[in-house]
Amino acid sequence: MRIAVVEDNRMLADAIGKSLDDDGHGVDMLHDGDEAADFLARESVDAVVLDINLPGLSGLEVLSGMRRRGDSTPVILLTARGKTQDRVRGLDTGADDYLVKPFDMDELSVRLRALLRRRGGDQTNTIAVGDLTLDRTARRLFKKGAPVELPRRELALAELFLLRLDQIVSKEQILDHLYGSGSEVDATTAELYVHRLRKRLAGSGVAIKTVRGLGYFMEKDQ
Repeated sequence: MRIAVVEDNRMLADAIGKSLDDDGHGVDMLHDGDEAADFLARESVDAVVLDINLPGLSGLEVLSGMRRRGDSTPVILLTARGKTQDRVRGLDTGADDYLVKPFDMDELSVRLRALLRRRGGDQTNTIAVGDLTLDRTARRLFKKGAPVELPRRELALAELFLLRLDQIVSKEQILDHLYGSGSEVDATTAELYVHRLRKRLAGSGVAIKTVRGLGYFMEKDQ
């Protein structure tokens, strides 16, 4: 998944980012409300981890803007406040969940997985194409019913292609999904991951095709 982390405490933000990266997610790191509002208005992510107390726009203002424009992306609010009224205000604004600092990183991971399960009507958590089946919540890929052991970034790339079946995906989009936007990763890294994934998915009933100058797309084998 691609997850936006909006947190002005750089040390906490880095810890969250590292934990999510270790779980195989692409992470976009943002540190103030104005930056976050602009980013979320133009980029598509799978979930948002959003601090309430931010420079510029508050987390609640960022969240309110998302919901006003019809953005239903799952949002977990973070705050040092533990008062009931603050929790209620956040949930009333449109948050899906709420974590009070300090919190355990494992708990954040569990909450994110639970959000995807609960929002099954809005977001497809199991994708089946050809002989492949991806369980997005469990982060497992199966080929002909047998588990395929993939490094976390290759699994994230398989997820991206399956979500955008028959659509062209550029190298930039691949790197954004794997590492978050603005990452200083060379485009050849995307080529390498695509090459590896092609080999692992051989015989699965799907193929990853190259569109020269534009990127790649996945399709069912004819």
